[in-house]
Amino acid sequence: MTERLYYADCYAHEFEAAVVRTEARDGRHALWLDRTLFYPTTGGQPFDTGSLGAGRVVDVFEDAGDIVHLVEGAEVPATGDRVTGRIDWTRRFDHMQQHTGQHVLSAAFIHRCQAKTISFHLGSDVSTIDLERETTPEEMVAAEDDANAVVWDDRLVSIRYASAENAAALPLRKESARSGTLRLIEVDRCDLSACGGTHVRSTGAIGLIAILGWERFKGGQRIEFVCGGRALTRMRSLRDITASAVRLLSTMPADIPAAVERLQSEQREQKRILALQQSTLARYQADELLACAEPRQWGGVVIRTIAGDAHVLKTLASALVSRPGLLVVLVSSAAPALVVAARSANVSISCAELVRALTARFGGRGGGKPDLAQAGGMAADPTEIAAAARDFLAAGT
Repeated sequence: MTERLYYADCYAHEFEAAVVRTEARDGRHALWLDRTLFYPTTGGQPFDTGSLGAGRVVDVFEDAGDIVHLVEGAEVPATGDRVTGRIDWTRRFDHMQQHTGQHVLSAAFIHRCQAKTISFHLGSDVSTIDLERETTPEEMVAAEDDANAVVWDDRLVSIRYASAENAAALPLRKESARSGTLRLIEVDRCDLSACGGTHVRSTGAIGLIAILGWERFKGGQRIEFVCGGRALTRMRSLRDITASAVRLLSTMPADIPAAVERLQSEQREQKRILALQQSTLARYQADELLACAEPRQWGGVVIRTIAGDAHVLKTLASALVSRPGLLVVLVSSAAPALVVAARSANVSISCAELVRALTARFGGRGGGKPDLAQAGGMAADPTEIAAAARDFLAAGT
């Protein structure tokens, strides 16, 4: 069984070990060592990366009590060789900040809100805890404040061991399902938990705990948070975004929400005016197109290529079929082509069947009802599509 050096010292960067076993796996090499500093993916915390000899460690996982290191590189040590391992300290310390921050935040939610953490995930950008019940925004702010008070108090984070029987008598935040000897992480006057993860030596090294958001999840609540360096990265991102918004909106940071609301209101009004103008223009265009309608026994057909998007085509088609006895097929002049087909109330030809025939021939996707249908993404010349629509009508009328 692999000796886990990180259990005793999470701050160690480098170690030496003997290779116990090697195995080729999909162009990579799996290495078993007698001892390691590399943390495997477990307990919601991702694995460490780094190097073993000349090879690059790209994955670390557990296998029947042992730790397996998946290594990329040309030179692979043989069984019995001694190898030097170095972990990626930036990644390790980030994980230590997030994981210790989770202990402190979970404890704060219990003490402040009586809301237990039922699961934890340390992601590449943000981490999450799942609470057994929903909390209010006010409770979250209070728990966040309590957690950061512990951080800024720079309390000791210590490691000790106890049997499962002795641990059962201790005030653990969460009952452990493991048997045998348990590794306990204690945050002074804050939290005591059974945990095999990597942690900082004192809470001051967490730096900051910031809740980013929350959502309902499986009857409870999922909380997103960042700690330490991730909180600094997020603050810089928000700073840059805010500076850009201030410049683009010509306003002060505190006035950004009001400025955005004003722009949204202006946009809604502009869209309303544009819709009215398009409707008016469509009536004039409809009169022009109506003069070119191709006669049929039951009325007339208008088939034309038009410069415009789907909204323009539908507005114009609707204006035309407000008159009796018309079938309208409008094809956009831009590629890939859009098609809108519409009919007056007293016309029996199915627009949906017409559009289906066009997509079967020219590709694209669409659909609709007998009185109105549309399709897009047709890879063909618009005049060819219009001609195909005429052929469809000639065959059926």
